[in-house]
Amino acid sequence: MDVFGPDRLELRHLLHFVAVVDAGSFTSAAHQLDVSQAAVSRNVSALERVLGVRLLVRNSRSVRLTTPGSRILTRARATLASVDELLREAESGADTVLLGHAWSSFGARTQTFQRRWQREHPGKTLRFVHHNLANGGLGEGLCDIAVVRDPVGFGPWPHALIGYERRFAVLSSDDPWARRRSVKWDELRERTLLVDRVSGTTRTGLWDGEPKPRVLPTGGIDDWLAMIAAGEGTGVSSEATAAQYRREGIAYRPIRDAPPIGVHLIWGAQDAHPLTPALVALAIDLYRDSLALQPGAH
Repeated sequence: MDVFGPDRLELRHLLHFVAVVDAGSFTSAAHQLDVSQAAVSRNVSALERVLGVRLLVRNSRSVRLTTPGSRILTRARATLASVDELLREAESGADTVLLGHAWSSFGARTQTFQRRWQREHPGKTLRFVHHNLANGGLGEGLCDIAVVRDPVGFGPWPHALIGYERRFAVLSSDDPWARRRSVKWDELRERTLLVDRVSGTTRTGLWDGEPKPRVLPTGGIDDWLAMIAAGEGTGVSSEATAAQYRREGIAYRPIRDAPPIGVHLIWGAQDAHPLTPALVALAIDLYRDSLALQPGAH
């Protein structure tokens, strides 16, 4: 079946077919669509010709669906609904920006960011979307702009460093270290670190010399937290994770002398969302107090 040939399938064929079924006759459908009855009949016949099946049994007073017609009706309704959704999304796209993130978005700053966005950009919708991907879903077209943390490969995307975050040790609540106020960076060399290799921010290369921590790979954040709570290893993550993922059985302790984590925004090179500059500017302002963590700032 070649629906893209000379007798190709068109949306109006589906629209008129559904209208006839819902209205109960060609005459009523034509009235509702504000077209001639001949046009409705022509479009339904064209649909039958393209699909190669009879959809309706017609008589002088009513129409009745055939068995193939009942199946096609379901598909036709779904197709028309998808087209309506696509059009609504296209109409509102410029006023909605999707901000992707792999783990945490802006941590404790998230609510402040949302409130300021609503106040400073009324009518412009900001939605946070979570995808366990190193680029926050940007490469897969799942967001318009993404927050990513060191280490990350920026690839072809423009990016902006918006600030820094402290690193925290993530421990099971019965870990002896959980009774301490903080942890030293070098102490982690003797630990087994649980690391999400897809989007985690911890690499053994962060430690100079030997020994280096043993690394055990994990899945996304839920898997990572479950393994830590079970005492299978220690996690290292940003202060944003500590703020957004408070869980029973988990303790977070700051690492006093750890290198900070750079927080970046990345976006499309050719099709940047028109709200990108506004979002970047607000994020930089939000992280202004983190500049004291910048390497070499002291």
